[in-house]
Amino acid sequence: MSPYVVCLTGASGVAYGVRLVEELLNAGKAVDLVISNPGWDVLGHELGFSRPDGEVEIVMRARLGLDAGDQRLRYYENDNLFAPICSGSYRTKGVVVIPAAMATVGAIANGVSLNLIERAADVALKEGRKLVVVPRETPLSIIHLENFTKLAKAGARIVPAMPGFYTKPANIDEIVDFVVGKVLDVLEIEHRLYKRWREE
Repeated sequence: MSPYVVCLTGASGVAYGVRLVEELLNAGKAVDLVISNPGWDVLGHELGFSRPDGEVEIVMRARLGLDAGDQRLRYYENDNLFAPICSGSYRTKGVVVIPAAMATVGAIANGVSLNLIERAADVALKEGRKLVVVPRETPLSIIHLENFTKLAKAGARIVPAMPGFYTKPANIDEIVDFVVGKVLDVLEIEHRLYKRWREE
């Protein structure tokens, strides 16, 4: 089963990334997960996740409610440039950088591949696979906008973390679900995370 690659960076909004992993697994998909060092810091600050001392996969499976034997979730350290997702010959369904820090956006837009997240995104672009970038930053400078334009021209989809409120969300979880649902739409994965406009 070809996995989806999900990358969490050091931008605020790591709940979006965690929720996406949950939904992909709930849909029966495999996930290759990468978390940058700043991403771990934000996970601790915003969600209370502490970086495990031992086997990260085991701890993450437990946090996500997976059985110990469930191998659909694989974790790779961001400095592991020997991970399979570094190679275009390793088939994936695409890469999602969620949330995407502006430093990561800039690196990907300019072909820099100094870590696993940047390389995985670069591979997606060169192989013509889906690359979804979910920035959570405001306001945006002209540099940010030019980097997004470069990515869009290269084939990436930019899905800003801009929740809609026509669904009348009752809590933060529903706001998160709206953005994650938009990502799943781009990945062409069915979901029921939010009620669509004029949907009965």
